[in-house]
Amino acid sequence: MKVILNQDVIGLGEEGDIKDVADGYARNFLLPKKLAVPHTREFLAALGHKRSAIDKRKAEKRLEAAGLKERLEAEEIRFSVPAGENGKLFGSVNNSNVAVELEKRGYTLEKKRIEIPEHTIRVVGTYKIRIRLYDKEEAAVKLIVEGAAQPGSASTQSKQRAPRARKAEAASAEGAGHAVSAKPEAAIPPAEPAPEVETPAPRTDA
Repeated sequence: MKVILNQDVIGLGEEGDIKDVADGYARNFLLPKKLAVPHTREFLAALGHKRSAIDKRKAEKRLEAAGLKERLEAEEIRFSVPAGENGKLFGSVNNSNVAVELEKRGYTLEKKRIEIPEHTIRVVGTYKIRIRLYDKEEAAVKLIVEGAAQPGSASTQSKQRAPRARKAEAASAEGAGHAVSAKPEAAIPPAEPAPEVETPAPRTDA
């Protein structure tokens, strides 16, 4: 079935394009959502009247896409995901995650425009993702996925024990310092014996 696109449709075409699509796709998706109209004489005439305005919008979109490409390719997206020692993630990174991260940075992009190698990343590493912008314009963005230790893992527990061990050592050293610096109690000198007093002998008169 031939249709005329009312607006850009990712993977199909741009506003004003005439496309041949499956009947079901047209009747169940494109026409109900007003993304396209049937290829009839009436709509062809309407397209002719709008052609100059459509071409102007296309030129503006291409210019905007070129600027967006330059900004996106200056970005570096980084995710930290729990992973095993072999680098395999306990989870994954997909285009929804990337779309959310880009939105935080001020870019509003449909997730279906973001193409990730094998659709989902499950291993730590550095990747190049492709973002389709407009027409043939696309941006290649650097994506880094790092492994993070899981809570309760051996490495995490050892990191948690380390500060406690240092505190214990410091407390022990402090206690030892107090023991060394403590002054012994002053010895009490022995009491001096009382002086003997001589008693005079009794007098006897002859």
